[in-house]
Amino acid sequence: MVIALLIIAFVFIIGIFFYNSLIGKRNQVTNAFSAIDVMLKKRFDLIPNLVEVVKQYTTYESGTLSKIVELRAKATSGTISDAEKASLDAQLSTSVKGLMVNVENYPDLKANTNFINLQTTWTESEEQIAAARRTYNSAVTDYNNSIMMFPGSMFAGMLGYQQISVLDTAEEERKNVSAKDLFNS
Repeated sequence: MVIALLIIAFVFIIGIFFYNSLIGKRNQVTNAFSAIDVMLKKRFDLIPNLVEVVKQYTTYESGTLSKIVELRAKATSGTISDAEKASLDAQLSTSVKGLMVNVENYPDLKANTNFINLQTTWTESEEQIAAARRTYNSAVTDYNNSIMMFPGSMFAGMLGYQQISVLDTAEEERKNVSAKDLFNS
């Protein structure tokens, strides 16, 4: 009778151990999947906004430089009146002063820095997403091993635990994100 009680107590303790282990592993899978969601949300929010900032600043710099070139060409064309030359000269001086202030404050033009920042942030974001996916797949594999291997399989079957699939990348996600499309939209 004592031996039967010891065996029942032993099985009960082992059952508690496996039950708690399975709960912990299932929670790790949920946590790992949540990390992927966080990284995807970060990419969804961050990358288009960075692209927009770069586009806006590039447009500003390009517009300023284009305006200076255009004003200079008009001023040196020889087909304008003295009053127009004076007006163009004033506009050109104002534009050059504005550009010089920017160059003095920011010796290497910001667009270059913005592009480097965009590239770095994009790369970091994609690396974080890949790491989160690897973590998720590792947690899923660990969980699946626990419910498929003996003796965990006995307890998992009784408790209704089911195998979870590792992340498969959808065909659409296998395509590279096109920076060209982002800049043209």
